Amino acid sequence: MKPDFSFIILTYNEEVHLPRLLKSIEKLGAKIYILDSGSTDNTLKIADQFSAEVKTNKFENHPKQWHYALNNFQIDTPWTIGLDADQIVSPELFEMLASFKDEDFKEINGIYFNRKNYFQGTWIKHGGYFPFYLLKMFRTGIGYSDLNENMDHRFIVPGNTAIWKKGYLIEENLKENDLDFWIEKHKRYSDRVAEEEFERLQGLRSQTLNPTLFGNPDERTAWLKRLWWKLPLGLRPYLYFTYRMLFKLGILDGRKGIYFHYLHALWFRKLIDKKIVALKAK
Repeated sequence: MKPDFSFIILTYNEEVHLPRLLKSIEKLGAKIYILDSGSTDNTLKIADQFSAEVKTNKFENHPKQWHYALNNFQIDTPWTIGLDADQIVSPELFEMLASFKDEDFKEINGIYFNRKNYFQGTWIKHGGYFPFYLLKMFRTGIGYSDLNENMDHRFIVPGNTAIWKKGYLIEENLKENDLDFWIEKHKRYSDRVAEEEFERLQGLRSQTLNPTLFGNPDERTAWLKRLWWKLPLGLRPYLYFTYRMLFKLGILDGRKGIYFHYLHALWFRKLIDKKIVALKAK
């Protein structure tokens, strides 16, 4: 019997990741839609092997790419699941999806999956990285991409949501085993985040979600972001790094984990603040 959900996946040169993801969901029998950004490797051949429907769209940022995907694929199932190519559906999550029935979730419009994030083969278990809930499954035509974000992409749904604490979505970008790749990627990301924050300072962007400390995971993130924007530039990366390492026990993640927290919480955030200062100076 056809499941009550379909998958949408974003790709760009994902031949190293896409087979891993597609094999993890293949036996669910769900329709797969792939929005590609102009891959030059074997990504599209792999998509064809798994009978995925493919469209191509020039990439600007993740929120806009997801917006295009949600509005240009003709999804005919009541639910849509949006995944990135470097993610995998764990066997536990597979079983939850295999037994999923729309009739059991009549009062729910969105479902959060719990993510396990890996960096160079190491599970980042602390530092605020686990548990970490992502809204990945939502009612077709109701969930949408938050275009008020320039970098961090998230889906939004009105109404009630559920959180699946078990059955993990595993995320590991194998390209990031090459540290140079990670650094160059985050240099590009820092441009987008700095531009977004600068536009917020000018009142050109607003938060789509209601920032609430005790709301759903995304409303809580919106509250924390609003606090973050009020902290002094240059100082806040050190505060954030200390918070992740000590208060959220990132120091327990081992050598590679500690290096990840340094790169993501301190190096990356310092780079963003420097670029915001440069934008303000102009």
